[in-house]
Amino acid sequence: MSIVTVQLGQCGNQIGHEVFHSLCSDTRGTHGLCSRKENRSYRDACKERFFWEEESGVPVARAVLVDMEPKVISQTLSMAARSGCWKYNHQSHFCQKQGSGNNWANGYSVHGPRHKESIMNLVQKEAEKCDRLGGFVTIMSMAGGTGSGLGAFVTQCLRDDFPASFILNHVVWPYGTGEVIVQNYNSVLTLSHLYRSADALLVHENDGVHQVCAQLMNIKHISFRDVNQVIAHQLGSVFQPAHTAEGGSDYSRNPLGDLMETLVPHPEFKLLGLRNIPQIPENSLPYSTFSWPGLIKHLRQMLIANAQMEEGIDWQVRPPPPGSSSHSTKKPLHFNTSIANLVILRGKDVHRVDLGSFQDPSLYASWLNPQDAFNAWRTPRAFNKYEKSASLVSNSQFLLKPLDSIVGKAWNMFASKAYIHQYTRFGIEEEDFLDSFTTLEQVISSYSTL
Repeated sequence: MSIVTVQLGQCGNQIGHEVFHSLCSDTRGTHGLCSRKENRSYRDACKERFFWEEESGVPVARAVLVDMEPKVISQTLSMAARSGCWKYNHQSHFCQKQGSGNNWANGYSVHGPRHKESIMNLVQKEAEKCDRLGGFVTIMSMAGGTGSGLGAFVTQCLRDDFPASFILNHVVWPYGTGEVIVQNYNSVLTLSHLYRSADALLVHENDGVHQVCAQLMNIKHISFRDVNQVIAHQLGSVFQPAHTAEGGSDYSRNPLGDLMETLVPHPEFKLLGLRNIPQIPENSLPYSTFSWPGLIKHLRQMLIANAQMEEGIDWQVRPPPPGSSSHSTKKPLHFNTSIANLVILRGKDVHRVDLGSFQDPSLYASWLNPQDAFNAWRTPRAFNKYEKSASLVSNSQFLLKPLDSIVGKAWNMFASKAYIHQYTRFGIEEEDFLDSFTTLEQVISSYSTL
């Protein structure tokens, strides 16, 4: 089944480009470290999923690019074409001459309705190119105006026009120090609207990815492109084909459906986090060796202690003792309780890896059966030159603190009526803010009681 990607705003378009580049270079690579037959079926599955082919044989990304300013889209189109290994369809983008000015209401209430028909026509055309449509992935930032406001509007339109399709929002969480003065408002409005329309939200926190760039990749002067490449690598490690059944030889036919079935057992819990291990500079790969037991031990502790990367994990955090209730005062501080976890293993000897430690009942909410809450996908095909790599997609309490913080800051601004006029002049009323706060308070409450 094929996935159509909708790239929204500057952030969404730049990350989208890096994702397709990562998928294409992995698929074309000769570093698969597996049999030719395995490599061929892997390539075929990836191509059907994310690309269609021109008569010339060049893969074309199944994507729609949307921005309210032309600069980023024209850069993105030409960078893809220059790569020589894939490109975008030049008819599948929409841009205007004037941006949204970092105002969510401008993107949602003005640009959205005004350009709805043009944007959704492009999406419809891209969907019609799929033999079997598996769903949509939208890529956007929460802090600005176009990605967040227009992104929320387009997600609602996707839900209305394709009610039976899966929708996964990939959302980039802003830096804690702030890029935009009204980013907390924009974030609260975005999250609450996406929560109503999408099947799941896969969240990357800029601060965490920045840490990975600095401490694991050893990058001295970190650019947005460096951050986007780490995000793209992690997304590729989830979206590239893998065997979903234990010992199965067929690649997943419905990747988004399998992801939702595995990770979103209840509509109240839609927030997904992503961890990937190992992550090192490419020039260090030939000199590095990793063992599966070591990788799995680190990945499990990253889950428990809610660590963004394998360096600096708090090894003191332990699961609560058996028999203690989830609300017990004995529950360890900072322990990250899960609703569902998915581990994806890629590379050598994956079928011998023991993942029993992820089925420990103490990792999960007390009302869940660990056998249902944990799943593993595997493939002997290595990913992007890593001989062994593991990804963890987790529906857990990982976002509780940042979410509580962003809602608290937005509420303090709202209580003093700061900048509200910038939103009301575009038709977003105070009641809309209150609805958004209520939605997110309910999300915080649900995750807190795990």
